[in-house]
This record gives sequence, structure tokens and C-alpha cells, in this order.
Amino acid sequence: MVKANQNHFTDEKGNFMYQLETLPNGVTVLTEPLTSVRSAALGIWVATGSRDEQASQSGAAHFIEHMLFKGTNTHTAAQMAARMDAIGGQINAFTTKECTCFYVHALDSHLMEGLDILTSMFFDARFAQEDVETERGVVLEEIGMYRDDPGDVCSERLNAAVFRGTPLARPILGRKATLDKMTGDWLRAYKESHYLPDRVIVALSGSYSEEVVEEIRRRFSQMTPGTAPRRRAGRYRPAVTLKRKATEQNQLILAFPSIDSADQDRYGLQLLSSILGGGMSSRLFQTVREEQGLCYNIYTYGSSYEDTGIFCIGTAQSRDTEEQAIASIRSVVDDFLQHGVSQEELDRARELSKANVLMALESTTAHMNHLARSVLQDGYVMSPEEIIAAYDAVTREEVHDLAARTFRWEEASLSVVGRTAEEEQYRRLLGQ
Repeated sequence: MVKANQNHFTDEKGNFMYQLETLPNGVTVLTEPLTSVRSAALGIWVATGSRDEQASQSGAAHFIEHMLFKGTNTHTAAQMAARMDAIGGQINAFTTKECTCFYVHALDSHLMEGLDILTSMFFDARFAQEDVETERGVVLEEIGMYRDDPGDVCSERLNAAVFRGTPLARPILGRKATLDKMTGDWLRAYKESHYLPDRVIVALSGSYSEEVVEEIRRRFSQMTPGTAPRRRAGRYRPAVTLKRKATEQNQLILAFPSIDSADQDRYGLQLLSSILGGGMSSRLFQTVREEQGLCYNIYTYGSSYEDTGIFCIGTAQSRDTEEQAIASIRSVVDDFLQHGVSQEELDRARELSKANVLMALESTTAHMNHLARSVLQDGYVMSPEEIIAAYDAVTREEVHDLAARTFRWEEASLSVVGRTAEEEQYRRLLGQ
């Protein structure tokens, strides 16, 4: 039996929530029993993503994610897929700028088989050169698909502009020039140098046996410690980026510097986002779409990383109404800055955010995601009750203060894709 440093966590009422273990080699194992379900979600999270790549390595993390599904030294990709279908399970993965995740969702009666499939991929992927050549074509098609979407192009160019000079500026999928140089041996070596035990979190939530937990400990205790490459800092710089493209609408994203992912103001920022552009009752939707008819949709969102972040307002409109739409957005934001929020708006946004949290946690996969993301971000897991309390604690004054710190027009950035005007016109609209 593998010995591990174990900590049991309970909620404020003394009810068991989850267990956090640190294996001797540094791997973190999180387990959360849910007695009311018959399935479990198991995820392997690695704290490495596209921002950990050098410029010449762009796309490596995402390419490796693909390659782990191309077969192991004992099973082909088709055989692995057949094994998963045979137990009625689901397996998937994703790569972000700061982490990579591989996960499986299966019935408790088949969880051991799901664990074997997932860990076989993670530890024993074969990285055959013929598979690399095939999958490179798949990734290049994926890049092409995103380039055909003006909204994705607008977002990608925004990140490239405001984070220029840092790894956060580079696309997660990489570039053809860098992907073409990657071989099976190179990808395997990159994985071994970045998938280190102190970067790995294994999260399990749902219905499971102690035998499954012990097997997780056994398999992940075999990882060898190492020294991870140092992560370069991210930094926001205001920018205007324009891309001419023959489209019916101009895609537009307005951005401001914002908080990092661990900042406790994130609950207030979520409420601010909801009030300003989070739904059909939001100020931007009601003004820019409903009252003025300048767009079909308008929304707000935040992208936060471990050391920086951006807050964005996105929409699309015709070239003829673009200037009016930007002026309208600015007017709504300035009114928000001047008068703050009403108690009714805050209460409505609060209930919406609380409902989203609680309803999302009705799935085992959401529970597993919450476990791992929380530890990656904060080092501990907040209970649903603590999250609700955090939203309840936000005041109108705090939202107003957060808006004042966020919406500084001299720091505003803009990305536009479509039949764009000249840069000077957009800077004039931003007051720059």
C-alpha cells in the first residue's frame, strides 16, 4: 500500500467533503464520494499548457493531448475506443494556456476499467511517427476551422495583441511552422519534461471503491520527480488590432486589464459581468440590442490566468452601425461607472450566479472539475456553501469600486475583424 500525506476536509457542519493526498513523489490525489450517484468522473490534470512553451515549441501541449488518444504500446487507438464503448463510458481531454486535462466518466461498476484505459494513455502512449503525421493533419484542420470563424479570429488576435511578448500571446493550437518540426520522439521527450509529478492532480468524484483509490495511488506513485521549466510572467498592454475579412458583420471585442484567477474579487467581477452583459436583462443587452437594435447579441466575459487577466465585451454588427455601437457600449460603461448598480440588479445577478454554481454541481464531471481547478487555483476546495456565501458577501460598493478599477479607457484594447475602418477612428472612439 502506498503511503501518502492525507488531509480530510469537512464543511462548516462537520460533513465530509473531500480528501487531499500528496504522494511521496508530489502527485496530488483528490477524492470526493457522492453517495447519490452510480457513476464517477476521474480526471488527470497537469499544470502545463501553451504558456509553458517556448516560441519554437508552440502547439506542443495540445499536440500531445491528441497523441495520447492514438494508441499505446499494447492497444491501438481503435482498440482503446472499443474498450471505452464496451463499458458505456466517455473519455475526453482539453488543453488550455495553463493546464491540460484527460478525463473519463463511467459507471462505478466499470470504473476500474476506465481507470486502466485512462492511465494507459497517460503513461504508455506510443507516439508512433506514422500517427504523428496523421494527427498533425487533424490539428492543422482544427486550426483552419478556427481561422474560418471570425469570432475566434477576433479573440485570438486580441490575446496576441494585449499579451504580446509573452507566451500568453501564442495560440493554444500552435502554428504550422512549429507543428511541422515535431516528431514522435520529440513530443515524448517534451511530455516527460513537463508532465512532472508535482504538476499532476488526479481528481475523482462520484461513486467509487477504496480499491480504485489504492490503484490510483499505486500507478501515480511510479512517476519520477524532476524540475519543471520556469513559467514566464504574463503582462497586459493596451492595443488595437484590426483584421480585414470579407464578412457581413464586423466582430468586435473590447478589453480591459483585469484580475488574476486567484483574486478573491472574482466573485464581485462575476456579478459585475452578469449585470453589465451576462444575459437578456443585462444593461448592454437591453440598451445596445433591445433599445437601439445595433446587434443581435452582446456579452461580457473574463479570462483570468495565474498572474494577469482581461475583462471583455464582445459583439458583432454591420460596418455601417459599428461606430454607433461602440459609442453606445462606452455610454453604458460610463453610466455604470458614474452611478454604480442598484440593489435589484445586484440581487438578480447574485441569484443567477448562485443558481449556475449549484446546478452545475449536479454532475460528477462538474464536481471533479471543481476539485481540480480549485486546488490548481487556490490550493484548497471551497464548499458550495462557501461559494454561495462569497457571492452573498459582495456589496454594491464593492462592485462599483471593481468597475472603477477595471474600466480605465486609457488602458482599453480593441480587436475588430471584418470590413474594418482605420485604426485612428477606433482610437478616437476609445478616447485615445
